[in-house]
Amino acid sequence: MEIYSLLVVLFCFLAGGGGGFSVLSVAATEFDFGALTLSSLKLLGDAHLGNNTIKLTRDLAVPNSGAGKVLYSKPVRFRQPGIDFPASFSTFFSFSVTNLNPSSIGGGLAFVLTPDDESVGDSGGYMGIMDAKGAQNGNFAVEFDTLMDVEFKDINGNHVGLDLNSMVSTQVGDLESVGVDLKSGDLVNSWVDYSGSTKKLNIFVSYSNLKPKEPFLSVTIDLSEYVNDFMFVGFSGSTQGSTEIHSIEWWSFSSSFDANPKSPAAAPPPPTASLMNPTADVNSVTSPPPSIAPTESNGTANAVQKSSSKCHNSFCKQGAGAVVGVVTAGAFFLAFATLVLIWLYSKKFKNVKSSETDLPSDIIKMPKEFSYKELKIATKGFDSTRIIGHGAFGTVYKGILSETGDIVAVKRCSHNGQGKAEFLSELSIIGTLRHRNLVRLQGWCHEKGEILLVYDFMPNGSLDKALFESRMVLPWPHRRKILLGVASALAYLHQECENQVIHRDIKSSNIMLDEGFNARLGDFGLARQIEHDKSPDATVAAGTMGYLAPEYLLTGRATEKTDVFSYGAVVLEVASGRRPIEKETSGVGVGGGKFGLNSNLVEWVWGLHKDGNLLSAADARLNLEFDEQEMTRVLLVGLACSHPDPMARPTMRGVVQMLVGEAEVPIVPRAKPAMSFSTSHLLMTLQDSVSDLNGMITLSTSSSENSSFINGFGGGHGGIDLV
Repeated sequence: MEIYSLLVVLFCFLAGGGGGFSVLSVAATEFDFGALTLSSLKLLGDAHLGNNTIKLTRDLAVPNSGAGKVLYSKPVRFRQPGIDFPASFSTFFSFSVTNLNPSSIGGGLAFVLTPDDESVGDSGGYMGIMDAKGAQNGNFAVEFDTLMDVEFKDINGNHVGLDLNSMVSTQVGDLESVGVDLKSGDLVNSWVDYSGSTKKLNIFVSYSNLKPKEPFLSVTIDLSEYVNDFMFVGFSGSTQGSTEIHSIEWWSFSSSFDANPKSPAAAPPPPTASLMNPTADVNSVTSPPPSIAPTESNGTANAVQKSSSKCHNSFCKQGAGAVVGVVTAGAFFLAFATLVLIWLYSKKFKNVKSSETDLPSDIIKMPKEFSYKELKIATKGFDSTRIIGHGAFGTVYKGILSETGDIVAVKRCSHNGQGKAEFLSELSIIGTLRHRNLVRLQGWCHEKGEILLVYDFMPNGSLDKALFESRMVLPWPHRRKILLGVASALAYLHQECENQVIHRDIKSSNIMLDEGFNARLGDFGLARQIEHDKSPDATVAAGTMGYLAPEYLLTGRATEKTDVFSYGAVVLEVASGRRPIEKETSGVGVGGGKFGLNSNLVEWVWGLHKDGNLLSAADARLNLEFDEQEMTRVLLVGLACSHPDPMARPTMRGVVQMLVGEAEVPIVPRAKPAMSFSTSHLLMTLQDSVSDLNGMITLSTSSSENSSFINGFGGGHGGIDLV
């Protein structure tokens, strides 16, 4: 980018005849989905990625009320000091409103400009734009509403409205007038253009890829009255007791302080285009998809050609001095360009030489590539005082990036074949994932024989530490929110990704907590990707005893149901405050049930359920400060997920519905169904057969001090790790 800027400045100098520099436009923003990286979008609320689209609301088959928002992660300047008019902008987007139950309608979506990139408004008629507490200044929205809400004076359930600091639209248009039905499930295209100098806002809507000649709505407004100096741009959507799914299929946006801003793409990309380009530079801007050329293009070209001819003739009449000046400037430009090419070639050669082995091109799909020097400085040369955890395949360091001051977690691969293989697996899988309850991978580095992964730093550590090592007792509302967050992340991995992801290592030490005690699932070193509805291959069992499903230990086949079992163990662990396998007597619970040597948590809770005393499993440290119905529901969900029969376990999408009260928990039998091996017998069988596996299974007892770490990328508690 630096070289490119120098070339631009040089070009401006030459074009000005050497007498001065041309004034370049400032504070301009331009992007589209083809140029965005995984870190360029901020997903809030129910918003998530699925099948190369952004879904603003959850795809649940039962009616629900929720809201989601997606924003471009960088703020866009809309007011510039010294300029007396706001920025002009132009955006194009394609969206669809589908419904899992056509009889259940209600909600909508909106293109928004907002000063807030942290919160989501209320569901229903508020469409995630603002909350019900009152008007919120600094909000601009173009809403596409599918429900007539009398409170907001809607004209019908199929309209477009302009919202300015209020959900009562200042301008409304009936989409039936242009033959568009938002609830048809068809792809709808919209263009929103605003000129800061003329204060004219035009909104176009059509099924066609061609921009209509006349706007659907045209309004004159002074945008500077409704925006701050910087605003975030994006979309919000909501449901109101419905099963609507609001999806953004394509989006391009440009803004500037020019009187006549460049319009973004007039047509969506080809059908084969991906929603996002994971390898794109965050500063790069790709050319917009081609649109049909205007009919007057030939006339314009001829005019340019004639103008060029006149300049040429006038220039020749100025004499030999002008010719010498241009020739000198041209020679200087060519020499400069040659030096740039030499520098780029030498840098490329140096990078190739410094890398001992290249990572496969299909593996590198990360948002950013860090330099080894940058990460070495951030971790003070990987100083031992910066270590915040140890995993089976690497060490995690706390790092502070010198350029931004951001605190990150740097995972350093162990120098062995298996460690490298696990890191490559983690790199290839998590680089394609994006969910609010997954630990975000910021980037990677592969230099000097090192493989490094850079993650968001989680200030509240792991769930394991919060439950068992913190001086403060984790309150029940936090625990319930954490369980819901992990369930949402697993539902995304199992059912919403293009390829199904089986985590294989769900445990409390791999669940991280951000500053708001929101759950972030991490450590994808053991994860596997498979196509939906395909049978997974059998592998050596991997994970932590106490969290592993019995059929996985017997067959070696990891499925979404084995992840569900692991999640069930976490649910019971969180509700009871006890590890899945306790190695020492831990006293008694609320109901007086003793927890003996090598006791299994699932067996203990199921025993209390059999005696009709399920609530006695609740963590005694909570001092009964919880809702009994919620606690009972959570414990039953944990037992349902821990069912010995994998076919009887719910899906993670179903678990989410159970936890939020949108679905009933299936009937859990009082007596635990019989299975062929007890947990203790199964463990003994594995230990007796280690020698027969030729070292394929390594049993290593993990302690609290050496197996958990703040950023949760390996290790475990209260069990035996199989790696």
